[in-house]
Amino acid sequence: MNFFETVYEVVKKIPRGKVASYGQIASLAGNRRMARQVGWALHVNPYPGAVPCHRVVMKDGSLTESFAFGGACVQRAMLESEGVEVGDDFKVDMKRFQWDGTQGEEL
Repeated sequence: MNFFETVYEVVKKIPRGKVASYGQIASLAGNRRMARQVGWALHVNPYPGAVPCHRVVMKDGSLTESFAFGGACVQRAMLESEGVEVGDDFKVDMKRFQWDGTQGEEL
């Protein structure tokens, strides 16, 4: 399995109501130094609806302006619909909502 496919499999495991950082996904996919490639993999995701890209945020909890499905406002709405609180500064409290990487469910 190539790196992008591994990224998609890891992201599928992030449960509703949780988020993960790009670096966290890179680490779980086997190379902690490939956070930027995680972003690219999610940008070209060939499985829309099956891979919950909206659950991946910056390490400080910031949403991304270049979110593939319509920007930070759309990402915010998707996360909030799952119970993730997003502040007025478009940041998620990582201490509260970060996925621990040990459990999850596939969509």
